[in-house]
Amino acid sequence: MLTSLVVLLLVIDQIIKISVKTGMCLHESVRVTDWFYISFIENNGMAYGMSFIPKPLLTSFRFVACIFLVWYIRKQLLSGARMVWLVMLSLVLAGAAGNLIDCMVYGLIFSGSSPYSVSFLVPFGTGYAPFLEGRVVDMFYFPIIVTQYPDWFPMWGGQPFIFFSPIFNFADACISVSVVAILLFCRRELAVLNNGLR
Repeated sequence: MLTSLVVLLLVIDQIIKISVKTGMCLHESVRVTDWFYISFIENNGMAYGMSFIPKPLLTSFRFVACIFLVWYIRKQLLSGARMVWLVMLSLVLAGAAGNLIDCMVYGLIFSGSSPYSVSFLVPFGTGYAPFLEGRVVDMFYFPIIVTQYPDWFPMWGGQPFIFFSPIFNFADACISVSVVAILLFCRRELAVLNNGLR
């Protein structure tokens, strides 16, 4: 069941990403509602597009983290852990693996995205980046509140304010939802994990 869940989430993530990457120009945005847009961007794989770690090292770290998660979930399953804990860990694994696929494979099989042209599949190894250096595809943008800081507000007075401004993907959502759910419903497992790390 857990394997099927991870595979299903990975398939959904990749269908969305490939559809956006091969159907939209970079930075193209489609309005769904006033508070929801499909906005195509790419990043090097860290939150908010940060890139202070070399990309091959970051991708390698992600790969090791996924292997560890597979091992840890199997260990928890064999020890009779609660299903909610196992499902939440599986969501983290699916999210991490989804973005890992982008980093490992997309640079090898896709042409580069640009604001003027749509990306397309190319012969393996002739894409826009070498192995481990592909960029992560993001697309979900929820500017729920668009306003500006009051003029009297220190430092940012009069400047635009958007809540919620990050653009993310389905894999990111899997990780975020699972982390929140773990904090809410898996405190017992977190306490055991914390004690085990001491």
